[in-house]
Amino acid sequence: MIALLPDAGTLAAFLGAGLVLNLTPGADVMFALACGARGGPRAGIAAAAGVAVGCLFHVLLTAAGLAAVLAATPAALDLVRYAGAAYLAWLALHAWRATPPETDEAGTESLLRAFGKGVVTNVLNPKVALFILAFLPQFADPDRGPVWAQLLVLGTLFALTGLLVTGTYGAAGGVLRSRLAARSRLLDRMSALVFAALAVRLVVA
Repeated sequence: MIALLPDAGTLAAFLGAGLVLNLTPGADVMFALACGARGGPRAGIAAAAGVAVGCLFHVLLTAAGLAAVLAATPAALDLVRYAGAAYLAWLALHAWRATPPETDEAGTESLLRAFGKGVVTNVLNPKVALFILAFLPQFADPDRGPVWAQLLVLGTLFALTGLLVTGTYGAAGGVLRSRLAARSRLLDRMSALVFAALAVRLVVA
């Protein structure tokens, strides 16, 4: 694995760029924040873990060359994009119609469910595939070994930095919920608006 890594300078540039990209609030961050606000810190972190796994899915596609095929097939990209938007819209409707908890069990959303949501929303976002396809190859060098193996290593590092940053955001969303537990309906409505905005963004952006 070490032999597949770029030199120290290139690796530092890659990690730095990845960190900056992950720190910039985007769809993944907003999703983790919304899940944390609905289910608490652990749900936010679980959602971030799901996002990271979804990222690895796109890394595998890129390493296998399938992302390039998708990028060259607009109809396939549109199908995946609309499926992702429909799923986010369903999440928005579910959050909007959620009933306030009657006990102190606010924020007990299944961690597995939050994780699954993170996986599905990222897998169904073709923009992630296109970004990975454009970003990772810049740091690969055929002289160091198989490019596909380098892409897997670099992609794993990128997913891990994303998990760290997005998980922090998700936990912060959970802290927000714990402080505003009495306003759970408001938080559910806020989460619904975030999910809906992400759905619209996926379709029109």
